[in-house]
Amino acid sequence: MNLLISADASKRVAELIAKNDKKMVALRVSVDGGGCSGFQYQYQLAESINEDDFVLISDDKNVKVIIDAVSQEFLDGCSIEFIQELGSSHFQITNPNASAKCGCGNSFAV
Repeated sequence: MNLLISADASKRVAELIAKNDKKMVALRVSVDGGGCSGFQYQYQLAESINEDDFVLISDDKNVKVIIDAVSQEFLDGCSIEFIQELGSSHFQITNPNASAKCGCGNSFAV
């Protein structure tokens, strides 16, 4: 599996983990059915890594991103960015496997 995380996204994940009260170890990114295009991305801080998870370690070695076995086929070849715009900030996935995506960028079709 091939997945990239930008320096900005890695930095933001590290900030979220550091300020969380629980012992979080990684950002879990998954794909669920839903959204206006059929599938949507989900982001959660995770306390543990499952045996069948794909684990991406950021270039700076500070952050782990984990992908469950079912979501791996949807996220192969993707990149994760952290976008800061006037009044909002969010993670954004660039997915070359998507045949369509909605206007908000959080939902896609394959």
